[in-house]
Amino acid sequence: MKLIVGLGNPGSEYVKTRHNAGFMAIDLIAQHHADGQVARSKFHSMVLDAQVGGEKCLLMKPVTYMNRSGQAAAEACRFYKLNPATDVLVLVDDVALPCGMIRLKAGGGAGGHNGLTDLARKLGTEGFARLRIGVDEKPPMMRLDDYVLGRFTEEQLDRLGPALTQSAEAAGVFAAEGIEAAMNRFNSRNSPTGWGPPADGESEEKSA
Repeated sequence: MKLIVGLGNPGSEYVKTRHNAGFMAIDLIAQHHADGQVARSKFHSMVLDAQVGGEKCLLMKPVTYMNRSGQAAAEACRFYKLNPATDVLVLVDDVALPCGMIRLKAGGGAGGHNGLTDLARKLGTEGFARLRIGVDEKPPMMRLDDYVLGRFTEEQLDRLGPALTQSAEAAGVFAAEGIEAAMNRFNSRNSPTGWGPPADGESEEKSA
């Protein structure tokens, strides 16, 4: 059993906002691997059972809002006796990456992202895999929370689509082969023009 968690905020007012990139990735994974299933409420989240990469997975969208995302994941880990270091993948938005780019890591700090901060607190470790989905840097003079809670532009959505497809593919590799294999396969892909992958240790999203 693997747990794949998309981070975001529930409610129609947050649909297609940058902070909900993780939810959007989970939705695409569900379309590919759990089509026709009806999500059920469990672990303070909406969940679906799926076969991803040939492995049994639980797809999760917490309903507790971003800053309490860890509650759902921790409950599922306790129930299924999962090891966060090997069995959990978190899909999360990141303003340190350009829209259209993804980056996988085996662990690391939260970088100010409230969802990752709560996950680390509730899971008792920062050593869980995360797949970061770029949403572009915020414009100058704009508050970060206003930016990440705003909706993607049409141009950003055009670039986001392929990144979400790659995210779904990467989740399959994670489930079947582990985070190192997913990192090797997807972090080495070409980045958008004018951008390079962040150096190891570079901070992740500074988010509300």
